[in-house]
Amino acid sequence: MALNDESLQELKTELLDELEKDAPSKSLLAERLSEVRSADIGEVIEELVEEDEELSAALTILDILSDERAANVLGYLPGESQLEVVGELSDSQVLTLLEEMGSDERADLFNLLGEDRREVLLRRMAHQEREDLKRLASYEEGTAGAIMTSDYVAIASGMTVSQAMMRVRQTAPDAETVYQLYVLNSGGELIGTMSLRQLMVARPGAVVDDIMIKDVISTPVDEEQEEVARIVARYDLLALPVIDAEARMVGIVTHDDAMDVAESEATEDIHKGMSIGQLEDGVSRVPLWSLYRKRVFWLVLLVFANLFSGAGIAYFEDTIAAQVALVFFLPLLIGSGGNAGAQAATLMVRGMATGDVGVKDWSKMLGRELLVAGSLGITMAIAVTPIGIFRGGEAVAIIVALSMVTIVLFGSMIGMCLPFVLERFKIDPATASAPLVTTLIDASGVLIYFSIATVILAQTSL
Repeated sequence: MALNDESLQELKTELLDELEKDAPSKSLLAERLSEVRSADIGEVIEELVEEDEELSAALTILDILSDERAANVLGYLPGESQLEVVGELSDSQVLTLLEEMGSDERADLFNLLGEDRREVLLRRMAHQEREDLKRLASYEEGTAGAIMTSDYVAIASGMTVSQAMMRVRQTAPDAETVYQLYVLNSGGELIGTMSLRQLMVARPGAVVDDIMIKDVISTPVDEEQEEVARIVARYDLLALPVIDAEARMVGIVTHDDAMDVAESEATEDIHKGMSIGQLEDGVSRVPLWSLYRKRVFWLVLLVFANLFSGAGIAYFEDTIAAQVALVFFLPLLIGSGGNAGAQAATLMVRGMATGDVGVKDWSKMLGRELLVAGSLGITMAIAVTPIGIFRGGEAVAIIVALSMVTIVLFGSMIGMCLPFVLERFKIDPATASAPLVTTLIDASGVLIYFSIATVILAQTSL
């Protein structure tokens, strides 16, 4: 059973109480830990590592676990916590954990280590394992190669079903997944795939080449991880094979790793959408200075951008003096335009992120947004017109109604178009953030509102 936050805290307290005894029972701790999932143990250890005085308790818990279980738990820890743990372990202990970890997690941890320690560990590894680790660790961060695993079941072309079943039995213990099998030719090129079910129900004497699926969905090793996650989600794949420039299969990206990428990319986009730089860790763990540094740049920049709003108000001082009631509606109007623009920007950015919208769809989306934004503006204008009549009379009501339609329409166009413009110049569309959009619309909304007011008041005074 998965543990909630309260249960995790109870488990943590229970483990610490036992470890603080003069003679803690390791057998009792081992029995208790055997009832808990590795992911939950990882979360408890992560909290203990963050509390420096409890690091020894975290190491004791790992030591109680079997090597395979300890490696599995270690894989659930964030990079910083992994470094804290392995920094207290001997080279032999780290090497044992690396050997038990999945190839992708092993490469991730290896890349976190210092150069000297990496060299020491590599010298003590078996040749094949060493070469595999060096290859996986060499791929650029953020690509398919960086998140793939080399632990998959490969079947040679020309094998019979019975031979293939024997191959599955031999390689299954070390494979990340056995539910999808890959057929390779003598050159290591991926020529087909099949599910374990297909293999099990086929005739023992049938040749795998005759029953495999030849139209294989794969991805280059240098493909961006965000695109990899999108392919996995679009085609509901258990795993996506990864090939090199010569079409040779080098690994697979499993569904769970693709989900982790999707979560990470969505978090990054959300942060960018609110003008926050990418955080190296979770918001509860990132250093205060880093959190300040990631937020301050855009906020200071937008402070100066908001000066244009103040300049616009100062420019129309005569109009404001002629009808003071106009000031009452200023926050309402520019706020409505900013909200409409932020909505439009969010819809476009997310549409681009999921592949639902591309640059080629700009004209189509522009027409749709004009209709929707116009309808929204008219609806909001109708809603505020009675307030305009009450506060300033018929002239003010007309000014407010016309300004509402215009500002909402203009704000929505800015919010919709800005992601496309950024995409055109190879800038992440997520930069079309809500603060950026609302700041642009604040300044333009002031000009629109008081320009309309100046014209209408001039007409009514004739």
